Amino acid sequence: MAEGDTLISVDYEIFGKVQGVFFRKYTQAESKKLGLVGWVQNTDQGTVQGQLQGPISKVRHMQEWLETKGSPKSHIDRANFSNEKVILKLDYSDFQIVK
Repeated sequence: MAEGDTLISVDYEIFGKVQGVFFRKYTQAESKKLGLVGWVQNTDQGTVQGQLQGPISKVRHMQEWLETKGSPKSHIDRANFSNEKVILKLDYSDFQIVK
């Protein structure tokens, strides 16, 4: 298995204007496009949080997207990533929006 194919899992929380701007929908679409699995949800604190799982190269791409792009109407102040670890298999079969 090549370096970029190692499976990893990482948690994220995105701060800024990220609720009410279709951030979760765009996050789900971008993740699915990259073949990642996991979930995304709004928090009571006005942030968006979730988990990404997949090949390290694709997860890195998604982290950059979460940090710099987001949905067209969003305004990202910062992105926190935590609990990154190598995994042997994916814990999810697709990427879900959690209500």
